[in-house]
Amino acid sequence: MKKYAPAAVADILLVLAFAASGRSSHEEAISLAGLLTTAWPFLSGLAAGWLITLALYRDKFDPRLTVPTGPIVWASALVFGMILRAIDGQGTAFSFILVAASFLALFLIGWRALYQALLRRRSLG
Repeated sequence: MKKYAPAAVADILLVLAFAASGRSSHEEAISLAGLLTTAWPFLSGLAAGWLITLALYRDKFDPRLTVPTGPIVWASALVFGMILRAIDGQGTAFSFILVAASFLALFLIGWRALYQALLRRRSLG
């Protein structure tokens, strides 16, 4: 599992970037406490996505794969994140859900697609 640490770090940093971006766009302070308040639901969903992928694909688990890992991690971060935000009394306006879905898809699926494309290019060249 140690070889997958960079993928976990990438996912965590991207979710934190999403939270920081949201706080910044609403002119909220980007203190550590504020950032974690915004990020924790999505980080929890991210962890759930990793566990779901691991459970479903135990023998073939690779968190760097675009499919199936990317969509599972993305959907989990989004859905669990929104549920936990609602439980915590944080906003879940429809426009926010669309922004979160787009940002998280672009980054949680996107880095995996880029990584896989670079691997393919490297093996061909």
